[in-house]
Amino acid sequence: MPRSSRPYWIAVASIVSAASGCGSTDRVGPSADTTPIELLNVSYDPTRELYREINDVFARVYAETHGRAVSVKQSHAASGSQARAVIDGLEADVVTLAVWPDVEAVAKAGLVRSDWQKRFDNDSVPYHSVVVFVVRKGNPKNIKDWPDLVTGDVSIITPNPKTSGNGKYSFLAAWGSVLASGGSAADARAFVTELYKRTPVLDTGARAATATFSQKGIGDVHLTFENEAHLEVAESQGTLEIVYPPRSIRVDPPVAVVDTNVDRKGTRHAAEAYLGFLYSPEGRAIVAKHHYRPWGAERPTPAVGESWPAIDAFDISLVGGWESAMQTFFGEGGVFDAIYQPAGA
Repeated sequence: MPRSSRPYWIAVASIVSAASGCGSTDRVGPSADTTPIELLNVSYDPTRELYREINDVFARVYAETHGRAVSVKQSHAASGSQARAVIDGLEADVVTLAVWPDVEAVAKAGLVRSDWQKRFDNDSVPYHSVVVFVVRKGNPKNIKDWPDLVTGDVSIITPNPKTSGNGKYSFLAAWGSVLASGGSAADARAFVTELYKRTPVLDTGARAATATFSQKGIGDVHLTFENEAHLEVAESQGTLEIVYPPRSIRVDPPVAVVDTNVDRKGTRHAAEAYLGFLYSPEGRAIVAKHHYRPWGAERPTPAVGESWPAIDAFDISLVGGWESAMQTFFGEGGVFDAIYQPAGA
């Protein structure tokens, strides 16, 4: 059966495989135990509001379906820091991180099975985003496309790509925008070099960068995920607006069950059902409400009267894939280390 046509959130015995599209046969159902289950979702910065609502609705659905209470605690910080925390002992039942390398790092530490990408649909990416621009009301710097970021005296806010998934994607969006427009790797390097000369501060995570731009008033443009941009603009009470560049990178935040932890804690069934819920109709509606783009052709709208703005989105393959990008751009002595000079250095 094609992945895209599989039903979601159905009979108790098949709840996980139906919801997530998993084909594995080693799933186990819930026991007769009725003690409450507690899960920990270790996630990245901008997902706080999304998972707060997901957790409440999932708890209701799981209790109705299985007759057992479940609660989900959240942990949020920069994606790379979160991966390190799990590796160092933070007892996550699931990780919902910003970038593939962070989940893969947890897998390589022996906490997640190596086949994690194939255990949920769409390579375990239940929703997407894109990198967009947030600007001051009226767009006084007339920023419409990537080249506009390096004109005049434009100042840019974006998180540190060494620690932040948002930062990595913003860097790769800028680099890829040059390649997608017909430029060379040398052109892309020159562009991002100039871009980071205009970045007065690099926060460690996406939410801190949002605060720097929207609350502290630093910078003319903020590079961030579409979902974070909508929240930022909504909370600005009319002082900020979103600009969609003609093209940008598609953001693919993956999810995974932390196998070692759920097997020790006896929470596997609930943890798998939790991630599977993200693919269900009810879960997808919540995802869309928070301006993440649910995976699949039939995408719910964010809200009544809203739609998903069109954007020419390229993926990580344009810049060589994640393994190459991590080594080339973000590894020690890589491109970012070579081009970025902190203010005052």
